[in-house]
Amino acid sequence: MPLDDAASPQPAWAALRHRGFALLWLSRLVATFATQITSVAVGWQVYDLTRDPFDLGLVGLVQFAPALLLVLVTGAAADRFNRRIIVAACLAVEGACAAALLILTLRGDLAVGFVFAVLFGFGIARAFLNPAQQSLVPNLVPPEALASAIALSSSTWQFAVITGPVAGGLLYGLGAPIPYGVAAALFATATLLAFLIPKPPQKRVPEPATWSTLVAGFRYVWHEKIVLGAISLDLFAVLLGGAIALLPVFARDILDAGPLGLGLLRAAPGIGAMAVALYLAFHPVRDHAGLVMFACVILFGLFTLVFGLSSLVWLSVLALALAGAVDMVSVYIRHTLIQLWTPDAVRGRVSAVNTVFVGASNELGEFRAGSVAALIGVVPAVAIGAIGTVGVAVAWMFLFPQLRKARHLSGRV
Repeated sequence: MPLDDAASPQPAWAALRHRGFALLWLSRLVATFATQITSVAVGWQVYDLTRDPFDLGLVGLVQFAPALLLVLVTGAAADRFNRRIIVAACLAVEGACAAALLILTLRGDLAVGFVFAVLFGFGIARAFLNPAQQSLVPNLVPPEALASAIALSSSTWQFAVITGPVAGGLLYGLGAPIPYGVAAALFATATLLAFLIPKPPQKRVPEPATWSTLVAGFRYVWHEKIVLGAISLDLFAVLLGGAIALLPVFARDILDAGPLGLGLLRAAPGIGAMAVALYLAFHPVRDHAGLVMFACVILFGLFTLVFGLSSLVWLSVLALALAGAVDMVSVYIRHTLIQLWTPDAVRGRVSAVNTVFVGASNELGEFRAGSVAALIGVVPAVAIGAIGTVGVAVAWMFLFPQLRKARHLSGRV
């Protein structure tokens, strides 16, 4: 399926003309805002309880484990059942988990084991949510508006990443239960918006549920080298270069910035990413997409290295903002390539595979950062990981020449 042959992408806001996508877009904005508030509160609370960076790594691991354990089920569900209903149900479960954290905090005898149990519940909900949500977007807009939809979805996510952590830090400063109560209310709102999405057209899987159909997503990814290269690049680059889990340590012990400072550090990558996402909505990547993506992954590693070595708040915030900016470009290109090269009949299962890889790069990356930091210290852990990210990007340019040579981001599905 050549990417050069399709109609030109529609204007920046074209996807919002479609009511179903507009509702999904708003639902995702509200839910991501709630997720960011919860993440900041949980990170600070866990580190307050144990003062062990290894436990911050476990926060990511327990949320990633369900996506890995359920990968064959979550993707098949997104291809067989109503994706809109799956999204709404998962958001409702996330709201229940936020409410559980609220209740546990109000009781005053919160143990870290209970927090991990609730986070495992969050992980189960997200394991089903992400494939359904990702594969629902192409059902709500025509192919020529898909690049617009992905840019808008990314900008929505980044806006929540900017404002959510700051709000989470402020709310936690007012009282530990407050951010969880606000998050629970926001998840309820997101659930309602998802239920209002009109039932979209969807190519259901006609064959019975066999081992062959369950692993169809893995099989497609393995044979489609552009998709394999894009997904695996994200896995290893962010697995090594991710430093988000260690931000509570930097905020408290290195930069002496407090809960509000933690919120600013968490928001910094989103600030850079949001600015770039808005730019991409109006000026999409027109040519040499593969080379642009690899260059941005290399820059992501270098800016992360600067952050890891910094002892100044302003420099740390700037480095994280620049890292978020270049990461936004690579995410935009990767997600567009994956969606355009994947048929709708297997899109849910491919999205489930992508979710596992993204989860491994994020949540498992947090575990890597926390465990390595416990062994050698937080600064060496971030610095070594950042250098590894640069090495992965260079290696992938030669391992996946098809991805390096990919040029345009418009195509037919």
